Amino acid sequence: MYNTLLTSLEDGIFTITINRPDKMNALNTNVMDDLSKVMDEVANNNEIKSAIITGSGAKAFVAGADISEFTGLDHQQGLALAKKGQDIFFKIERSTKPVIAAVNGFALGGGCELAMACHFRLASDNAKFGQPEVNLGLIPGYGGTQRLVHLIGKGRAIELLLTADMVDANTALQYGLVNHVVPHAELLDKCKSILQKINSKAPVAVGYCIAAANAAATPKGYEEEIFGFGECFSTEDVKEGTTAFLEKRKANFKGK
Repeated sequence: MYNTLLTSLEDGIFTITINRPDKMNALNTNVMDDLSKVMDEVANNNEIKSAIITGSGAKAFVAGADISEFTGLDHQQGLALAKKGQDIFFKIERSTKPVIAAVNGFALGGGCELAMACHFRLASDNAKFGQPEVNLGLIPGYGGTQRLVHLIGKGRAIELLLTADMVDANTALQYGLVNHVVPHAELLDKCKSILQKINSKAPVAVGYCIAAANAAATPKGYEEEIFGFGECFSTEDVKEGTTAFLEKRKANFKGK
């Protein structure tokens, strides 16, 4: 049913595994389309009470977006890319059924944004989080600038956004980016244990709790992010940043 996802349903818990281990589960067009479709399945299948999103393999949840798809994009295409990504991640955030991220390794760029779109996050002890888009002459475009601020506070968020530094699982726990850190082998079991408890509660009330918590954030910031993401594609720096990444060399940014 899905080209890039593995799915399984057990006791009302739907496990969604992004399955591109040879690419560190990087988000490309096919993955994003599959995520959109799978969230429709979560919404429409009454047997699904809650969901887990994770990545295949032991190294990465999602190591980022597939940068090869960014090369050659212009301003309007950049706007459209960010808008599509945000719309898909809003499907996750606005799901009336709980969706948690089981972060089993690197969650960088779009992978960190995907994890943050879930209602909360659990991490294995080898997980690392970051928003390294400035290294490409870009900013996060799938909600990262907004959700990171909401989750860890403006000061810490801006430092991570501007430095492109990664944080490890225990630092993410300290910052409030994740709820629990467990050994890698125990990650999915811990997620399922929490969801079993949630699944025993009133589903309508659970859905309204999610909606009310989401209402604490304003959508205006997301519009500003789309604008900034699209503007970046008008710069020479984004061409240099993405080319340097693909050529495995250090980027030489000119600020234009």
